[in-house]
Amino acid sequence: MRPDPKHFLTHAVRRVARAEHPAQVLEELCGATVPSVADALVVYLDATPGSADPTASDAQLRLSGTGLCRSPIPAQPSGPASSPAGGPPYDTGAQWHPGSQDGLGGVLGGAAPVTVTMAPSGVLAKVLDAGEALGRDSGDLDPALRELLGPDSRVPHGDRVLLVPLAGPDGTVGAALFLRRPDRDVFRARDRQVLGELSAHAALGVRGAPPASRPAPPPPPPASRAAAEPMRQDADRLRFVGAATRRISRAMDLDEIVAGLCRAVLPSFADGVLVCLRDPLPVGDERPTGPLVLRLHRFDRAPAEDTGGVPFPEPGVPAPDLCEVRPGSDLAEVLRGVRPVFTDSPAGRGALAELVGGGGEFALPDGQRAILAPLRGRRRVIGTALFLRRPESRPFELNDLLVAAQLATHSALGIDKAVLYGREAHIADELQRTMLPETLPSPPGIRLAARYLPAAESARVGGDWYDAIPLPGSRVALVVGDVMGHSMTSAAIMGQLRTTAQTLAGLGLPPQEVLHHLDEQAQRLGAEHMATCLYAVYDPVSHRITIANAGHPPPVLLHPGGRAEVLRMPPGAPIGVGGVDFEAVELDAPGGATLLLYTDGLVESRLRDVWTGIEQLREKAGTTGRLAGPGRSPALETLCDDVLDLVGPGDRDDDIALLAARFDGIMPGDVAYWSLDPEDAAPGQARRLARRTLSRWNLEELGDSVELLVSELVTNAVRHSSRPVTLRLLRTDVLRCEIGDDAPELPRLRRARPTDENGRGLYLVSRLAMRWGAARLSTGKIVWFEFARP
Repeated sequence: MRPDPKHFLTHAVRRVARAEHPAQVLEELCGATVPSVADALVVYLDATPGSADPTASDAQLRLSGTGLCRSPIPAQPSGPASSPAGGPPYDTGAQWHPGSQDGLGGVLGGAAPVTVTMAPSGVLAKVLDAGEALGRDSGDLDPALRELLGPDSRVPHGDRVLLVPLAGPDGTVGAALFLRRPDRDVFRARDRQVLGELSAHAALGVRGAPPASRPAPPPPPPASRAAAEPMRQDADRLRFVGAATRRISRAMDLDEIVAGLCRAVLPSFADGVLVCLRDPLPVGDERPTGPLVLRLHRFDRAPAEDTGGVPFPEPGVPAPDLCEVRPGSDLAEVLRGVRPVFTDSPAGRGALAELVGGGGEFALPDGQRAILAPLRGRRRVIGTALFLRRPESRPFELNDLLVAAQLATHSALGIDKAVLYGREAHIADELQRTMLPETLPSPPGIRLAARYLPAAESARVGGDWYDAIPLPGSRVALVVGDVMGHSMTSAAIMGQLRTTAQTLAGLGLPPQEVLHHLDEQAQRLGAEHMATCLYAVYDPVSHRITIANAGHPPPVLLHPGGRAEVLRMPPGAPIGVGGVDFEAVELDAPGGATLLLYTDGLVESRLRDVWTGIEQLREKAGTTGRLAGPGRSPALETLCDDVLDLVGPGDRDDDIALLAARFDGIMPGDVAYWSLDPEDAAPGQARRLARRTLSRWNLEELGDSVELLVSELVTNAVRHSSRPVTLRLLRTDVLRCEIGDDAPELPRLRRARPTDENGRGLYLVSRLAMRWGAARLSTGKIVWFEFARP
């Protein structure tokens, strides 16, 4: 039995209530109870012609189906039941055999009777008439089972057999027999109560129509037939409304709800349906501004062969795309009244002419063959539905107005919720998009690709994030983190931690210090907020990477040719624990290698543990790498897509963030570095070194501009520093120049006055260079500029 009977009963009743015909009711009853509360289910239904109660005279019960565990159930010997220490493993599914007894031989020790004749004075009739679940504590169970299954049947001993009448409000429609293996716990009082309530709901669905195997009752006398006809029509309407509203309520999307309405009414209720919705649709408590405008959303009609008529309506265009509802008009009054109306009434005729246009393009049959039903949501009218019948079809009746009202109400409420859900999903998407990098940077010596997948459509925001942050000295920081949970709160905490990481990265702190400050920030946000994070800094000049870990899954390094390895590093404690030291490791980052950083949603699920998933990720990355060929690396986008294939449908329980970094590096021949003493001769020396290097790199065209800017920045550095000034030139897809000193104050761009003797250096840099910037270091600052290569 499930730990929470109320939760189980709610779930099971919902399954049974969704069924649209008796056979499906029994199948859902089996799926809800086998094997969760029973190992086998046998259902007998009333098969007495013309009888409403199987306890009546000469009543008959017919075997309607059996439900069994997918794993076979061994035959039980007659005699005292034993309880072995270990039983056969339980399967997680059930097989329903409608109208047959497949597999029953192993449960009952032989074939069960297909039809059972039940005497009114017998014990079985007495049990079914009582309408209560019957267990071993009653002396009536064994005689009732002998009447139902025959004298030679063998069922489990002890309280592992439960006979439950399918009792509806107007009588009992059959019986359900629940069986359990001897190695399983016995049925208890709460099991009887839950199965009794569930069987009562099943009886309501079964009562809706007779099983296919039941013989047709003989026709009643004319007087009885005339009296029973209204009751039959009412029952048909109730069944139709129940099935239609279930179909409409199952949808979550606006188009699916409208399509569900159209499919539900065609052709059983109407031959055509036209749905117009407000444009734009109001969301939640929004107050619409401007005039009420209806837009045609969908028009469907049943094929002529479905009703034996001709295509309809004729000719062509069903209605204008837009209709502005004028205040005080007939259409406005009908919409305000909310109740459906026949279109042959004065108000309905005028409203219809306004809705579809008065140009004669829309042909309607005469009489009560059209119903105009306003669609009212929680707070206001959001549209209208027009139900049509062909001229040869039976006209609508007054009771059909009630049916149309029910359909319109359920459709309008569903549309209201779908619009609100769509707005919430849009907000969640926008929130998540703004909290993740819109585009990845393109720093020198590295290529990047990333993926993000939310946990589910109903949980679009979460705490997973990734980032790539350019750092001073042509380095780049790679960050992947995961705040526990996938809610709005997790997303908010993630946004604050990501902003903090960007700020700390800009200060040039080592990775372990960045994680230490993130840990302090998480504790300030609340003791209950925890996160894992992996922070790495890649230097394309030295071809080295420094990584610090805070409880995050280790990265995978894919070498050219397909060899993949899981990097070993100290695991660390999650961010938010507090009082923990973080360690950093420095590793080689060979050219052409790819580093995969990810969150645990990629490698951990209900079907596999995290280390199994990491090994599968390593094997998948290696397979993709080998397909690229010896000594070659796969395309980053292809690699990301192949890695995400690890997560199959239904195997994703958490958000997934994936960041792939390809280490191209910068070759030593493309780097020039000098250290200059802070003296007056340093600017001239810097100019000569820069020109000589540009000449060696065949970049003489940039010589004059680079010399001028280098001279200006080195002069400024010499003026404010007390230690040697550094000058570095990098040749990648651009020419980059970096000047470093030990003064922490960042230069500011300002417009110098005509009388000022200085302040024009940065103005020249901003006008001549393609890009420029300045960043603090722990030892001072770096000012850099870039030129596009000719």
